[in-house]
Amino acid sequence: MGSWILDQIVAIYYPVLAAIGIPVNLLTILILSRGECGLSKCITRYLVGMSMADLLVIITDVLLRTVFVMYFPRSFINFTHACSANIVLVVAATLISVWFTVVFTLDRFVAICYQNVKAKYGTGRTATVIMGIVSVCSCLISVPWYFTMDPAYNMDNIPRGCVWKQTFLNLTSWASFELLTMSLMMFVPFFLLLLLNSLTARHVLMSGRVRRGLRGRNTGDNDSEMEKRRKSVVLLFCISGSFLLLWSTEVIYILSERVFRTPYVKGSEFESVALMLQALSTCTNTAIYVLTQNKFREQMKSAARYPIYLIIKLVKNRNAC
Repeated sequence: MGSWILDQIVAIYYPVLAAIGIPVNLLTILILSRGECGLSKCITRYLVGMSMADLLVIITDVLLRTVFVMYFPRSFINFTHACSANIVLVVAATLISVWFTVVFTLDRFVAICYQNVKAKYGTGRTATVIMGIVSVCSCLISVPWYFTMDPAYNMDNIPRGCVWKQTFLNLTSWASFELLTMSLMMFVPFFLLLLLNSLTARHVLMSGRVRRGLRGRNTGDNDSEMEKRRKSVVLLFCISGSFLLLWSTEVIYILSERVFRTPYVKGSEFESVALMLQALSTCTNTAIYVLTQNKFREQMKSAARYPIYLIIKLVKNRNAC
């Protein structure tokens, strides 16, 4: 009974997630690309890159891999070659999304903790180069996944569906490759995010105490530098914390099922919930920007009012005629 209820939730959850996630990420990319949110070029490019990567994950994983297969079993994605190619795109997009979060966290760590190299490292050009390297490496790592699939069946002499090859399931070399991919997708980023955020929090606490000690208790003016740093830290912790929270269930499942082979969290229900939370991480950054960035919130309100303005203008012009 519980499994049936979860299946019904999944059947509704992924189409709704795609219907919300695609326009929301497109709108976020549009707003951030205008450069009117009061953020530096470096931060803006990272946030745009993260939104683009999240959009790719929604299209390849949520829409094509899940919704289309669930509701349109005879669509093009059911052809074996298209299905195999989409597996490559899913892995590449997920790696890019994850590592864009990591390099953004690294950028903020350097900017906050190492002010002397901030001017050289924290530039829009550096962000573009780093994201380009991450994207190329992610795509190269993902290519072998194309060769892990066999047709599930043939229809009119056309291979359809995707199932894991027996060699992928049995050979140690493929098992090692899968472990490498999982490590780069989950374990290494998880560890780096925890480490970088811990070091950043420690530095902020220590520097805050030092600045308050140097300024003394008699001054009543606001410390603009600390306020600017506080906003940057809030944005960083919200993005990283959201990722860690939503991916933690999947990490626990992979560790238990694939690494330690323990039965404590084994089960399709746990895996389904883990995948749903992981997919949700592609839509949370926009909400974080709305909650933490005043100018982004104003841009979002303007974008929401714009269609209403066009409709009113169209009605007035029509009445005038």
